Amino acid sequence: MRMTLAAILVTAVLSAAPMVCGQATGSTDNSKSSGAGTEAKKAAKTTAKDTKVAAKDTEKGTKTAAKDTGKAAKKTGSEMKKGVKAMEGKKDKPASQTTTDAPKN
Repeated sequence: MRMTLAAILVTAVLSAAPMVCGQATGSTDNSKSSGAGTEAKKAAKTTAKDTKVAAKDTEKGTKTAAKDTGKAAKKTGSEMKKGVKAMEGKKDKPASQTTTDAPKN
């Protein structure tokens, strides 16, 4: 009888041990309140800070891209003007009158 009771007691202790170890332990920070509400507030603050940083980075990238685009547009515009000036006075021939260097098959 004692052996059966001892076996039941050992089985109960061994079964309870994983449950006790698996439980969430107390937080190590020294804040007075803990719980889901506090954790949610901390997460919200962190997210807000991260969003501000990302917005600043995006703004800086947008400004740089706008400057680069403006420079490219000015360069392209000036190249187009040069091309137009070079073509002044020249007339295009119709396709039937143009000559090609490609051999005929």
